[in-house]
Amino acid sequence: MNKPLSLIFRAAGTADVPAIVALVESAYRGDSGRRGWTTESELLDGRRTDEPAVGELVDRPGSCVLLAERDGQLIASAHVEQQGESGYFGMFAVDPDQQGGGLGKAVLAEAERLAREQWHCRAMRMTVIEQRSELIAWYERRGYRRSGEYQPFPYGDERFGIPRRDDLRFEVLIKDLGAGS
Repeated sequence: MNKPLSLIFRAAGTADVPAIVALVESAYRGDSGRRGWTTESELLDGRRTDEPAVGELVDRPGSCVLLAERDGQLIASAHVEQQGESGYFGMFAVDPDQQGGGLGKAVLAEAERLAREQWHCRAMRMTVIEQRSELIAWYERRGYRRSGEYQPFPYGDERFGIPRRDDLRFEVLIKDLGAGS
């Protein structure tokens, strides 16, 4: 695998939407998602996102779908959005075949830099399904803390997937983006 230093970061445009959807689906759902460790396949069936939803994020003011490419190939993406004095980080996807080599850390760091330098955000927030303890631990190792704040899972809205269990909810994680982050 190539080193993360060979990455090119850029903001997505409308023409990137189909590739973003394919990447997100491959990282979170079905058999391809099981190749990596970020899959939600044990918790959710159905789609993770679709072209209209991603297109709306690409076009939304104060929002950026950050792309990471290597040799012209899309290998990771994340949605970053300004929400007051905080940035919001979500829809993070890394190609399952590229996971485990530092790519995710590099994308997260770039998203934090963008929120801090472009929007002058003081913190980054995200929501993670609380049952994803491995993923929460990964974010904690990168300076995020569990807030104790929870948000309900949108049961009945298949745009977020079809739950395989009835106890899902999101936990809010927060990281201070002050000096030295």
